[in-house]
Amino acid sequence: MTKWGMVIDLEKCTGCQACTTACAMENNRLPGENWQDVLFYHEGTYPNVNLSWLPRPCMQCENPSCVHVCPTKATWKTDDGVVLVDWDKCIGCKYCMIACPYGVRFYMDESPIIEPDLKQIFEGSSERIWNPPYRMPDATEDRNRGIGIQPKGVVSKCTFCYHKISQAPEGVADLDEDDPETKEYTPACVRVCAPKARYFGDLDNPESKVNELIANKGGVRLKEETGNRPQVYYLSGGGSPVVPGRRDGQES
Repeated sequence: MTKWGMVIDLEKCTGCQACTTACAMENNRLPGENWQDVLFYHEGTYPNVNLSWLPRPCMQCENPSCVHVCPTKATWKTDDGVVLVDWDKCIGCKYCMIACPYGVRFYMDESPIIEPDLKQIFEGSSERIWNPPYRMPDATEDRNRGIGIQPKGVVSKCTFCYHKISQAPEGVADLDEDDPETKEYTPACVRVCAPKARYFGDLDNPESKVNELIANKGGVRLKEETGNRPQVYYLSGGGSPVVPGRRDGQES
């Protein structure tokens, strides 16, 4: 069974935020509601201070705390390892936002995050709260998977571009922008990454590039102590590798 995962090479990432922009355009996001966020922070003390950054998508956890706390079962996990939100079931209680240790869920408040309010500029209808000119085709939208124009009163999150990856050829090990056969199924953030810092593939396929990188370059996951077991791995030039499907060297 396929289990989709992502690898982000922090030694290659330049913090350009192309992933943030591509994701917003692909997934109809409002300004400030960044499913693919890049966090900037300072390291060191004056005068030896360095600016650093950390790309932060949804971790698509193997053991997602957001799923466990959802009272309506609106948050769910697909057979191929992606955590999604059913907007028809979501009641906007925000339990999942509190339970997520990574801060990667969003609730569309009534007041805009920034001005001008694009919901007014690109006015919607009874079916859509806004209608941007770059909106995805109607046939692609799927409320049961949290794909499309987000309605009022629900939570949203990164889907790994599920409307793309779910259509990939069966048995493929990696989805790569440079491969003509998988290009159109590759998540938007991976496709636009100029320094090629992002990789996407099947964590259950021992022949995949993502598994090779995790093993050979010491892939690590954020907040291992929570037990969520993310399916997003980071390469930082060292560290103890985390084997997909295992924790602390033992079978999960």
